[in-house]
Amino acid sequence: MSFVKLSASALAIAAVSASAAAARDNVQVAGSSTVLPYASIVAEAFGENFDFPTPVVESGGSSSGLKRFCEGVGENTIDVANASRAIRAKEIKACAENGVTDIVQVRIGYDGIVFASQINGPEYTAFTPSDIFNALAPKVLVDGELVDNPHTKWSDFNADLPEADILAFIPGTKHGTREVFEEKVVAAGCEATGAMEAMVAAGMSEDDAEDACLAVRTDGVSVDIDGDYTETLARIDSNPNGIGVFGLAFYENNTDKLKVATIDGVQPTTETIAKGEYPVSRPLYFYIKKAHVGVIPGLQEYAEFFVSDEIAGPDGPLAQYGLVSDPELAKTQDEVKNLVVMTSN
Repeated sequence: MSFVKLSASALAIAAVSASAAAARDNVQVAGSSTVLPYASIVAEAFGENFDFPTPVVESGGSSSGLKRFCEGVGENTIDVANASRAIRAKEIKACAENGVTDIVQVRIGYDGIVFASQINGPEYTAFTPSDIFNALAPKVLVDGELVDNPHTKWSDFNADLPEADILAFIPGTKHGTREVFEEKVVAAGCEATGAMEAMVAAGMSEDDAEDACLAVRTDGVSVDIDGDYTETLARIDSNPNGIGVFGLAFYENNTDKLKVATIDGVQPTTETIAKGEYPVSRPLYFYIKKAHVGVIPGLQEYAEFFVSDEIAGPDGPLAQYGLVSDPELAKTQDEVKNLVVMTSN
């Protein structure tokens, strides 16, 4: 866990102190749909075990949650933002411009990104980043030439894959999962296939080639999902040939409907993620508005409860749902308890 500390705004803190306590007595949380089920489990248990109201937990995606988080300090703004990626520099700047000057970053554990399909659908059981890139990129390398993607079936570029129409439901751009999907799958596939090298050889700068590597087709075979994983699951239910991008925990709670593919020959499990073997994994976070601690009743207690051994440890309910427990959880607990401010790089 780390803390982002900018110049303190005494005026903003005074304003929230004066108004928030009287106007609101429950913790308000929004953000990542991946973190949502974990936060919901914690909120329910918190309400049952503490003399504070049950926190209100909403979804909307990492970017949306952080945008709301950075709107300002006061009872009409949320206290906690859930995120499946780290906060960006431009978001820290936006927070500071609105008086949110002390941001507490809490890493709760790890999750994997998986590719899953209808349990009785085509045998999508083994992918590589190159396969995903060749299926979804607008331009691919064919016979040494960079061309508009001609592939309509998975077997067009990999005979080991099914002769089924390409159709992928991927996270929309407001989701933190999209960033991980782009960086660890699409960009990796672009490099592995030689497409990035071909782009640079054709005159693109490296920066432009990196951006081009993240693009996806717009001809209907790649579909952005702006809702949560339940929407992706519904699309899979109605499209037998489709594959979807999910968090590991969501897949593990829907194995009666979905089957999962390996990536680079590695099965996604909590064990392979914990060992660093599965290539498409990421840390999960929540962010606390430090100016609200001591003002919004239960905020400090909620944060400490969330990262306690009983909740976020390897034998806790979050691990049972699919979270990979953070090996540095004890350090996180100490920093949350003491609200130790660490300046980010």
